[in-house]
Amino acid sequence: MSILKKKQAIFARRKSRTRAKISGTAERPRLAIFRSHKYLYVQVIDDTKGHTLVSADTRTIKGATPVDKAKELGREIAQKAKSAGVTKVVFDRGGYLYTGKIKMVADVAREGGLEF
Repeated sequence: MSILKKKQAIFARRKSRTRAKISGTAERPRLAIFRSHKYLYVQVIDDTKGHTLVSADTRTIKGATPVDKAKELGREIAQKAKSAGVTKVVFDRGGYLYTGKIKMVADVAREGGLEF
C-alpha cells in the first residue's frame, strides 16, 4: 500500500468515526467544516431535514495568511448563524485534526456567540 493510500484510509476512518457520533438537530444543528487545498467551507446543517441553514467560505475573504482567513470565516459564520436564529451547534471537524485553521474557525465562532 502506498503512503498516499494509507493516509487516505486513515483520514476516511477518522471521518467515519466522527460522523457516526455527531448529528445535527433542529435545536442544535451541525457546524461542518470542509478543507480543500485552497479554501475552507463551513456549513450549519439540520440533519433531520437534510437542509443547510447557513454557509460561508474563504473564497471571497481577503487576508494575509490562511489563519487570518480562518479567523474571518469564523466571525462570518457566527454572524450568519445568529441572524438565522442559531446559537447552539454541534461541531463537526470532518475528520481533520483540531489544529491550525480548523481550531481557529471554531475558537472565533465561539467568541462570535456560538455555543458548542
